[in-house]
Amino acid sequence: MGVIKSLFPSRVRTLPDPVAPREVLAATEDLGVRLGGREVLCDVTVGARAGEVLALVGPNGAGKSTLLAALAADLPASSGAVRVRDRPADAWTAAELALHRAVLPQSAQLSFPFPVLDVVRMGRAPWAGTPLEDEDDAAVTEALEATESGAFAERPFSALSGGERARVSLARVLAQRTPLILLDEPTAALDLRHQELVLRVCRERAAAGDAVVVVLHDLGLAAAYADRVTVLQDGSVAAEGRPAEVFTEELLTRVYRQPVEVLPHPRTGAVLIFPKRPA
Repeated sequence: MGVIKSLFPSRVRTLPDPVAPREVLAATEDLGVRLGGREVLCDVTVGARAGEVLALVGPNGAGKSTLLAALAADLPASSGAVRVRDRPADAWTAAELALHRAVLPQSAQLSFPFPVLDVVRMGRAPWAGTPLEDEDDAAVTEALEATESGAFAERPFSALSGGERARVSLARVLAQRTPLILLDEPTAALDLRHQELVLRVCRERAAAGDAVVVVLHDLGLAAAYADRVTVLQDGSVAAEGRPAEVFTEELLTRVYRQPVEVLPHPRTGAVLIFPKRPA
């Protein structure tokens, strides 16, 4: 804990206002983003609501990670607007934002061999100097348990497998205890069990009143766990709505340029998506 406190000295903070049910915690309006002289997003309007899991899906290069970064206020808009808690994204300081949203990037790199426990404790840094600092130990323990990472809490982060690092990185985000959680491909390095675990955690956080935005490549996971999906294609929104309404054979075949079949699950009725293959 001493290492973490020295890296993140205490600061006096104003605690965030309570989140109202279905409050829009982050939103874009007609968002455009240009990177390297190329238009990556064009006229994108989305919103992350408290109590919901929003999945961002689409083929490689569609703009999913860019949109997530914009919602996190980590990437400036070239046109349009981004708001966090109904305030322009560029009006927040980094320290203020850290009390409202937690972000899981695609990959986590650390230059020093910090123990897993200290890596997860880093998620508590924004609360230093606030009354909620007293929750640090409980938040870290809960996050380790939720991600099944407690067994290697004393091991160096650098000694973990890719899947173990992914779970520890998620634990850091959960320990931050913000009402807006933004996850970029959190299941990419995980086995079947832990893919399901991560999406169950997303559902639990939404049920507790948080807004969760998750970039996914697995359409089956999006269909099973998301309240809403935004399908991106070439930097624009191709469709948005409930998975059962949006995930149609015609739309997915067009967006992914791959023929698919969409069928109801025989027990739950949830949407199942399969690529069409020769018989």
